[in-house]
Amino acid sequence: MSHLITEELVTLDKNLGTTSQDVIRQLTDVVLATGRASEFDGLYADAVAREQKTATGVPGGIAIPHCRSSAVLEPTLAMARLAPAVDFGAKDGPADLVFFIAAPEGADKEHLKLLSKLARSLIKKDFTASLRAAESPADIVALVNGALFPDESAPAAAGAPAGAGTAPATAPDSSAGAASGAGASGTAAGTATVTEQHGRHAAAAAADPNRPKSLVAVTACPTGIAHTYMAADSLVAAGKEAGIEVQVETQGSAGATPLDPAIIDRADAVIFAVDVDVREKERFAGKPVIQSPVKRAIDEPDVMLREALAAADDPNARRVSGTADVASHQTGQAGESIGAKLKRALLTGVSYMIPFVAGGGLLIALGFLLGGYAITDIADTVVLENNFGNLPDGGLLTYLGAVAFKIGALSMGFLVPALAGYIAYAIADRPGIAPGFTAGAVAGFMGAGFLGGLVGGLLAGWIAHLIGQWSVPRWLRGLMPVVIIPLLASIVASGLMFLVLGGPIAGLTTALNGWLSGLTGVSAAALGIILGLMMCFDLGGPVNKVAYAFAVAGLGAGSADNQAPWMIMATVMAAGMVPPLAMALATVLDRKRFSLAERENGKAAWLLGAAFISEGAIPFAAADPLRVIPASMLGGAVTGALTMATGVTSQAPHGGIFVFFAMGNVVMFVVAVVVGAIVSALAVLALKRYATKKTASAETVAA
Repeated sequence: MSHLITEELVTLDKNLGTTSQDVIRQLTDVVLATGRASEFDGLYADAVAREQKTATGVPGGIAIPHCRSSAVLEPTLAMARLAPAVDFGAKDGPADLVFFIAAPEGADKEHLKLLSKLARSLIKKDFTASLRAAESPADIVALVNGALFPDESAPAAAGAPAGAGTAPATAPDSSAGAASGAGASGTAAGTATVTEQHGRHAAAAAADPNRPKSLVAVTACPTGIAHTYMAADSLVAAGKEAGIEVQVETQGSAGATPLDPAIIDRADAVIFAVDVDVREKERFAGKPVIQSPVKRAIDEPDVMLREALAAADDPNARRVSGTADVASHQTGQAGESIGAKLKRALLTGVSYMIPFVAGGGLLIALGFLLGGYAITDIADTVVLENNFGNLPDGGLLTYLGAVAFKIGALSMGFLVPALAGYIAYAIADRPGIAPGFTAGAVAGFMGAGFLGGLVGGLLAGWIAHLIGQWSVPRWLRGLMPVVIIPLLASIVASGLMFLVLGGPIAGLTTALNGWLSGLTGVSAAALGIILGLMMCFDLGGPVNKVAYAFAVAGLGAGSADNQAPWMIMATVMAAGMVPPLAMALATVLDRKRFSLAERENGKAAWLLGAAFISEGAIPFAAADPLRVIPASMLGGAVTGALTMATGVTSQAPHGGIFVFFAMGNVVMFVVAVVVGAIVSALAVLALKRYATKKTASAETVAA
């Protein structure tokens, strides 16, 4: 196995700059100089991007910047002992020990296990003390190899003294506290546990006279190399100190061994310290849960254990969703406001609805392309009465157009039910899906459309949630999520839609469609400005999603005689393309106004913008929101006004310029996007030029 660290990769007691990016830049140079990376820009950009997601400073004056990058040729550790220390975002102050972990995109599991083992060692005080006392790079290499290979002779690093591969007395045993999901030998990667007998006895005496408190946890971070395993070991160590049994499943790059179901069953509560989704979360269904970013488990493991124990004793605590104990399931985060819950539910519904609309809309557009607008009148007859051996009038293209149109129309038919169903799901979990879909179908049947789906989904979810709170006998609990809640919630929610709400909402929908169809000239441009501002306000956030949902909800109502919904769709798509394209253009026009990481992001933003992925501008907005967002809104408003005023249409709900075949007046679509991008790019450069941040300038000079 190749050496992860050599003396050439160690820097001791030097000033590498005043910011975390300065240090990462210097360590990237070290990695490149040793021939372990193919280019500087790619590795540096990937490392900085990872740092911007979550600060890598951890308690004890340590930082572990890390990334996976296609620029890395082999797994590498570059270490620096800084003088002076530099802030990497840890709560207890700056870091003087920095380990830069650089892994290739396709790193093998054995190397990833070693990298994660080092990360776990860094939370051991005796190990970090040895690193601070080391007198030479050779000593550092010996200490690191001793931590990585405690039970064998470590590979001798170039220039390392004899015996450097042996484990020093202060090197931590990486297997301590580690166990398989079944709580067995402690050698399997992916889990950690404290199950020592004295800990159980202490817990039994201090917490529960009959049985010690038991907690399970899952840790996971986006990269899955460092924070995942450090968080696990921090929780384990805190549990051992408190006399609490803690077993952790690490879902990292080196693989994961799932916790044994018996261990989960006897746990009093669960901790999710994650920055990504938990795999197979339903295994923990019904358990009291606390959840936080993975870094909090490193910074405050004792606090998280106390919170988990408190949740275990609280009958109203939030619980993991699933069918095991739906009655006690609490949606949302603790302390979440009504407005936040409502926003989360609506965005959940929209996110699940979009795939139906995207696929369906593109197929409808393809149907029109192959069979013409008249396909709407003959599609049903053609697909039922014709086949490849019996083609209709118009031949093969008409037949294929009818099939594409009908598949798309059927997919679009799920728009309102899917919206309502998954809004209800966000409120009441799985028991809310059936009532929500049913209420959405009723809304569609009554002509209440998108607005009816919103109301029906909220109503169904709220009713299902209330029924789920009923206290029922134990023998009846199994029927609640699969029979009783869906049945009663469907009756009540759909009944209210039929008897009370559907008619008025349908009337409002009809009036809104009539108003949109009558928009021309100045009024159409004004609507375009509003939609453009909304699309660029938060770049994929709630306001952006509201404008997009408004456009796709009306897409199915468009026709050759009523093209207003298609115009709105084109406006929303064009305006959403502006921010990433504008930022990409700005990085080309004036490179010195942007950091190296931003210039790298600008290269990707060209494609993201062309494909209508507004989130491509988020890295720029996050770094400089007061300049980027107003500039983006200005360009989006210009584009929105131009597309609406000139009657540009789009029958496709997504895809950007790549669905040009589904657009009407595609030349003007391109012109509007280009003009808006130029306006935004010039605006952001003007704002940066006359209000330049000193830190940005300093960083550019350093680059």
